[in-house]
Order: sequence, then structure tokens, then C-alpha cells
Amino acid sequence: MKRYVLEFREIDKTKQMAVGGKGANLGELAKMQGIQVPEGFCVTTVGYQKAIRQRETFQALLDQLTVLKVEDREQIGELSRKIRQILMEAEIPSDVVKAVAHYLSRFGEEHAYAVRSSATAEDLPHASFAGQQDTYLNIIGKEAILQHISKCWASLFTDRAVIYRMQNGFDHSQVYLSVIVQRMIFPQASGILFTADPMTSNRKRLSIDAGFGLGEALVSGLVSADGYQVQDGQIVDKRIATKKMAVYGRKQGGTETKQIVPDQQKTQTLTDKQILQLARIGRQIEAYFGQPQDIEWCLDRDTFYIVQSRPITTLYPIPEAKDLENRVYVSVGHQQMMTDPMKPLGLSFFLLTTPAPMRKAGGRLFVDVTPHLASPAGREALLNTLGQSDPLIKDALMSIIERGGFIQLFPNDKGAPRPSRSNPVPPVKIENDPTIVSDLMKHSQTSIEELKQNIQTKSGSALFDFILEDIQQLTQILFDPQSSSVIMAAMDASTWINEKMNEWLGEKNAADTLAQSVPNNITAEMGLALLNVADVIRPYPEVIDYLQQVKDEHFLDELTKFEGGQKIRGAIDDYLSKYGMRCPGEIDITKTRWSEKPTTLLPMILSNIKNFEPKESSRKFEQGRRVALQKEQALLERLKQLPDGEQKAKETKRRIDLIRNFMGYREYPKYGMVHRYFVYKQALLKEAEHLVHAGVIHEKEDIYYLTFEELHEVVRTKKLEYEILSKRKDEYKLYQKLTPPRVITSDGEIIAGEYKREHLPAEAMAGLPVSSGVIEGRARVILNMEEADLEDGDILVTSFTDPSWTPLFVSIQGLVTEVGGLMTHGAVVAREYGLPAVVGVENATKRIKDGQRIRVHGTEGYIEIL
Repeated sequence: MKRYVLEFREIDKTKQMAVGGKGANLGELAKMQGIQVPEGFCVTTVGYQKAIRQRETFQALLDQLTVLKVEDREQIGELSRKIRQILMEAEIPSDVVKAVAHYLSRFGEEHAYAVRSSATAEDLPHASFAGQQDTYLNIIGKEAILQHISKCWASLFTDRAVIYRMQNGFDHSQVYLSVIVQRMIFPQASGILFTADPMTSNRKRLSIDAGFGLGEALVSGLVSADGYQVQDGQIVDKRIATKKMAVYGRKQGGTETKQIVPDQQKTQTLTDKQILQLARIGRQIEAYFGQPQDIEWCLDRDTFYIVQSRPITTLYPIPEAKDLENRVYVSVGHQQMMTDPMKPLGLSFFLLTTPAPMRKAGGRLFVDVTPHLASPAGREALLNTLGQSDPLIKDALMSIIERGGFIQLFPNDKGAPRPSRSNPVPPVKIENDPTIVSDLMKHSQTSIEELKQNIQTKSGSALFDFILEDIQQLTQILFDPQSSSVIMAAMDASTWINEKMNEWLGEKNAADTLAQSVPNNITAEMGLALLNVADVIRPYPEVIDYLQQVKDEHFLDELTKFEGGQKIRGAIDDYLSKYGMRCPGEIDITKTRWSEKPTTLLPMILSNIKNFEPKESSRKFEQGRRVALQKEQALLERLKQLPDGEQKAKETKRRIDLIRNFMGYREYPKYGMVHRYFVYKQALLKEAEHLVHAGVIHEKEDIYYLTFEELHEVVRTKKLEYEILSKRKDEYKLYQKLTPPRVITSDGEIIAGEYKREHLPAEAMAGLPVSSGVIEGRARVILNMEEADLEDGDILVTSFTDPSWTPLFVSIQGLVTEVGGLMTHGAVVAREYGLPAVVGVENATKRIKDGQRIRVHGTEGYIEIL
């Protein structure tokens, strides 16, 4: 039999659909030894459903609401208002009235109660819905309580609750509301307790906010609260606020805001003893629920009452590790220019390819750098490397080191990591000979052609064994000492030039100009090659019109109907056969490649047709080559004028040649890796087709939510528990909302670095200078490459760029990203194209508005809004 009312002690987490998230958590809390929960009951969702079934117009309005989008604010507001009105005016079903009256008589109808909403989509591990529905305090008498039950039902359809559900993908018709009726406590103090620090995510530090009177004033932001922090049973921080107001209950019901008397305004809300007592209660509740909690509490006559506990949904997960010692992890995504989450199959492949000690968290990978930090030499090498690629990571690591005690330092490098697969052997000495690069590229290409041939014959379990074997070859190519030496030689030459030209000639970042239009940069060539595709299409206006309307992926087959169509199709096919394995986030094998969705390239091709004249590609390359050559001659001339000038010029010329001969190759190993990934992916998708036919999975893309080993097992046994996939898909949605930290510890603490800069203009945004020059222009804030509508001369502002963004670089005159380093792809290509660029600018896509005029200082490393 369905119950209309349940007392707290009859409720546990299995009753979530009957009493909502808040109600289920209160039921669990009420069962805990030593935890005081004010008594009460829940009007279940059965009562709400019965009430809405009696109103036919409700369903019609709900159907209209369901088809709206977040942008339709006016219509959402109008429909929500009508639904709220219906719920307020609807008669509460008599069975519900009877049940409420019965429980009120048991608890005492003369008492005051808090009447609070509890939705079924609330206080979930991945969506808190905090503050979306209404709460009413100090309600006295049966009639008033029933009236406020209707108000709570109506609050399921406030504009903010409706929009929040839309944004989080919840169906309005599948979300129901329960109402909590709970004995009112009139506390001297109340507040919120987080069992993990919500600012730094440190799981060992509790954070308490406390104010006088009822907690509503604090939650609504009406008053300032004291802040206390507790770690390992000690109060480690106290912030006593000036508390001018507090909210109290009135005798006749309802609440009022009162001034606090001046001599009480600056007193500590809780005593030290009470703070530590509350912290112990928090740890007990956290242990019971098994994860960090956001707890609402109130204090009445020396007793702490708990009125709510929910999971903290905003904490970044801690990287999984078996080790119990303190660890420090650095984000791989910030090095790889891909901070989005990866699906399990994508994580698997990257883990199979990399030798570094990696851990998973929040759908991303982190490197455990603890062994390096534990040895003086390892520490120095790590800080130097990371300092060049991302100063914010270096600064964060420095602040961990400066604390002392967190990482054990081994003297004499006893704990230092030995050379191993996670520490590849140092590069070999190398001649300054450009044929080395062409040989390395040829070797990589030949082995990919062999792979394409050999994989055709493999299927089932044999395919998985074959891929594992081929990954050995891929890692040999990626970590080939000669290949590493070529990249290191170019980077060292670059650093040398920048240091010496600054010291000898007062020239900053001279290497940036010298690196323009170097040969053999596969990523830079990819951008220029798309300009050549535009040249083939430009003479055919009919095709241009057609491409502007294209919606589906079969447009290539349709092209042959037009004049010039055969030739154009050939040009696009050639481009895809060389670059079609690329896409945004390409280190994740599960991401859709250009070959799989060629429409992705159309906005860029059309933009090239609109913004450029024919033969722009060779003009751009030639112009960059000329600028680099002129720079070289100018530097050598000036050096010859100095004391010992001939020798300085000779040394400099040797370094410039290393940059020109070797810098372009920096992009090639990743191209080879991504090319191989695409070959593996096509073979695995064929296996996925068999699994769909056998009814094991619903669609081919389901395999992306399995690890490589799990997929092998499913292919072998033709068996799979489909719930695993549903759970993984939900997790992936949650991970998409998380922002990965650059550095995180095993306590879950996120350490943020800062730029140490002086003499920046007041409002300037600091970043890392990676490509010289100063440029002004219109900022285009673009988060999705397919939405890029660029005019020649725009400045691209985005969260990160990997090689797939390069075709956009031909249309822009400057680059700003939130993530990046000196040798990441965007920086290398920006230098080659001669674009001023600043990367690692915190929250650039939020602080800079689309269309604003900005100035990018690529030499000094900052942005100004004009």
C-alpha cells in the first residue's frame, strides 16, 4: 500500500523516490547513534502525484514546457507561473490531509514546524539542486501547514528550478516533490559545516560557517558569518565576522530580522570547545555516508541539531591510488592541451601508450610526481621542465615544497627515480643534419602503412593481441632516443638564443621570429593545406552555396552533381586522407575524427574562401620564411659589431640552423600516434558492429564506455551487464561539469599557482608569453571549433588548442588560451605563423567577452581589455 506520510524513522535511502533526496538523507541521519535530528515526517511524492492527477490543465501545460529550450526565458516564465497557480489552488487530496493531521496530533499540533521541499532530483551525488525549491520556517497550526505544503509543491516550478532541470537534462514530468514537516528549533546559533574545505577541496580540513539565530540569514547571504577551520582535531583558522543582523522566529509564526546589539556583533559565535564538538559530529556523519558532506546544523541550549546533510558535489575526485603516503599529482590534460574528460576506452589507450606513472580521477589523467619531488636532483629537473611549460604548475609545486613535511626529501638522491620506462633514457648526441628528420618521418609513415595492411586480417581476440603488440612499436617510435634528441636540440637552441640575444643585444624572445615557417611542421602545414582546399572550391559559386546549407555527412557524395564537383571532392578526400584522423581532443581515441564527420571542416573552408585571395597558403609560408631570414641576418650583423663578435655570430648561426632544421619535427610524433589510434579505432568499431548485431550492446559507440581489457572480454564472451554502461555514461556527464586542477594532492587539496609578476598594468591579465609581438583586435571567444566564425584579424580566445585548431590560426592575428605552455602545439604553431600569443591565462574565456577589443602582449605575457 502506498503511504502518504512517513515518519523520519521509517525512512532510509531506498525511499528516495517517495521522499526525495533531502527526506531520504534526514531518515538516514535520524537512525544514527548520538546525532540529534528534530523529529518530523515527510508527505510522500504519492500525495503530490495524486494532487496533480486531479488537474487536467496541469498535464497540458507541462507538455508545452517540455518542448521549450533554456533560451525561451519568457515562455518558461509564463508557463511556470500558470503551473504554480494551479498547484497553489489545487485542493489537497483528503487522504493526504487525514494523514498529515494524524501525525501532527502525535507530534503536537500546537508546536511550530519548518515546512521544506524535497525533490526526487535533489541532493544527488552528481546534481545538488541546492536552493532550487522553497523552505518555510516557524509555521504554526494544521491549516497553515497544509497551505505551505501546496506552496512547496508549487516551488517545483519556480523559473530557476525549471531552468536548472533543463540544464542538467532532467525531465520535468519525472521529477516529483515530497514535503518535510519538521519540529522547529529556535537556535542561538546555526550554520553550515563542510567536511572538506570547499575552496581548496582538502578532505582533511573541515570548514564551519556560523552565525547567530536561524540559518536562513546565512544561506540567503543576508549576513556575514564567522569562519572556522579544523584539521586533525585542531582549530587551524578562525575568521570572526561583524554580525549586524540575525533572523529569529516570531511568537505568532513566521520570522523577523533583528539588529544584534553592538557589543555582541564581534563575539565568536561558537566557543572553541563547541567548534571541535561540531567537527567530530561532521566526521561521524561523513563516515556514515562514505563521502564528504555539506551539513546544516543549529545549536540550542548546548545541543547541536542536524537538519540536513548532502554530498558535496563540487569536489574534484582524488586520483585513485593504493599508496597511503602523501602524494602529489600533476594534470596530464594541461600538458596535452585537452582538459576535457576522456571516456574509459580513451583513458585505456593513453595509459597503454604512456610510460609515466599515471592515475585516473574525474575522467582525466594525473602523473604522480612524488618520487621526483622526493629527491634534490629529481625535484630540480621537474621544476625546470614544468616551469618552462607551465609556470602555474611550478608555482603550485613550490608552495607544497615550501610547506615542508608534506613530501619526505631523500638526501643523496636515494629515493630518486631510476631511468626506466617512466623515465625514458636521456637523448643521444645528434648531428645538425635535416635528413635525420625526413628519415624519422619516413620510418613512422612506413610503419603506419604496414599497420593498415596487417590489421585488415585481424578480428575477435586476435585483433586485441595484435593492437597490444603494435602499441609496443608505437611507444618505440614515440620514445626513440634519436627522435627525442631532435626535439630537445631545437628546444635547447631556442632557450640559448633567447637568453644570449637578451644578454648580448637586449632582444627579447628572438627565437619566436626565427621559428616562423620552419619546414616539416605537419600541424602548421595542415592549416595551410586547408587554404589550398579553399582555392579549389573558390571558382565555383554554386558549390559554395551548397556547402553553406549542408547539414549531413553525405555531402561529399552529392558534390559530383555540380560543375567542378569531382575535382573538389578529390581535394577534400586528399586532405582527409592526410589529416582526417585529427579532431579536437584527439588524444582520446573515442572523439569523433574529421574523417568521421567532415562537416566539421566546412566553416573553416568557407571562412578561408571569404577571408583570403587565391594562393594565400604559399604567400603566408613565404612571408614567414622571409621574416625569419631577415631576423637571422639582422642578429648576425649586430653580433659581429660586438667584442668577440665573429665567435658570437658563429655560435648563434649554429643554434639558428638547429631551430630551422629541427623545430618543425616537434609536432610529428603526436601526428604518428593519432594516426595509429585512428587505425585501431576503425578496427574496433567493426567489432562493435558485430556486438550490436548480436544484441550485446545497443549502439557501436557504447564500446567507448569500456576499458580496452573489458572490451576484449566482451568480444570474447559476447556478454555484458548493460547497467555498467549506463553508470559510466552518468559518470561521464558528471565529469564534464568538473574543472580539473593543475595540481592536486592525495588529501584532495587543489593547489593553485600564481604568476610572480611586477610592473603589469593595473587591470592586465597575466599569462605565459609564448609567441612575441603586440597585437590589438576583436576578441572571439570560441569554445567549440565548429562554431568558429572568424574575420581576418580576429584574436582567438579559447580554453585550450590542440593540433586540430591549427586551421583556424590562418585567419587570426593573435591567440589567448587558458591552458598551455612554451612547447605545447598552439604555442609552436603560433610562433611559426608569427602570431602574438599568451597562454595559461586563468579564466580567460569568462573574463574576456566575445567582441571586446583587446591587446595581446605576446612578448611580456599579458592581455589588456581596451
